[in-house]
Amino acid sequence: MNLLHMKYAVEISKTGSISKASENLYVAQPNLSRSLKELEAELGIEIFDRTSKGMKLTPKGEIFIHYAKNVLQQVEDMSKIKNDGKKAKQIFSISVPRASYIADAFAKFTNCLSEDSADIYYMETNPRRIIHNIVDAGYKLGILRYAIKFEKFYTELLEERGLSSKNLAEFKYQVIMSRNHPLAGKKNLKQSDLHDYIEITHGDPYVPSLPKELLLKEEDKVTSARRIFLFERGGQFDVLMENTNTFMWVSPLPKKLLKRYNLVQKTCTDNTRIYKDVIIFRKDYILSELDMKFIEELRDSKEKCF
Repeated sequence: MNLLHMKYAVEISKTGSISKASENLYVAQPNLSRSLKELEAELGIEIFDRTSKGMKLTPKGEIFIHYAKNVLQQVEDMSKIKNDGKKAKQIFSISVPRASYIADAFAKFTNCLSEDSADIYYMETNPRRIIHNIVDAGYKLGILRYAIKFEKFYTELLEERGLSSKNLAEFKYQVIMSRNHPLAGKKNLKQSDLHDYIEITHGDPYVPSLPKELLLKEEDKVTSARRIFLFERGGQFDVLMENTNTFMWVSPLPKKLLKRYNLVQKTCTDNTRIYKDVIIFRKDYILSELDMKFIEELRDSKEKCF
């Protein structure tokens, strides 16, 4: 019997909905439905009654779910025990774009770590490195950011690399600047207003395999002749706070961060470019309990910032 199918059935029983279970497990609904049918065929019973109000356990289904929960718990307990009797070390690893709503989620996520030993890896980097880290460097999760107009390219690239993706957020970049910036109080801000000021930008905006001419075309969003390239996100905020003639394009920021660095966040009325953040992982990877806890914090942070 497939333990993964068993896990799917338990999640469906918990949520009472295939669509909700699909969202929680980050598994496509058709795949989840197919797995459930295969499990029911193998058992020779119907685990759920499909009703207009959702998925309701049948009497035999209730018995199966009871045993399934026990089996999954025993498997989890066994996986935590080494030969010396100690629990296995918790591992969490993710590569992400430099985004404050993601960093905010990660900071809150660290509060959920138990007293067991743990290794946590969190890297802010560019799209090329994010994909490399998952495919070749053993990272479990990644968050990939790209312009919507390049979605077809990225969909094909992820398929080629054996990676799954799940939508996280769509947004337009905002402009942040010091509260003392000359444009801080301007209404109906336009991109041309930024030309005489200094733009701060990431130092490594490399895209894997994207034709150079397309990357250069995307860079036409540059709104200033003077730019400072910074790799480290904290340093970017320090310069924004210190130099009141600087600005930066960012995904929406948490309010507490704007307050901490004395910044304002503004929308350019003529900015039409839409970007997308997606969670990526290997197709054969099953999200861990830590992964799910981080994704929960990520969703909460996104809702507050966006």
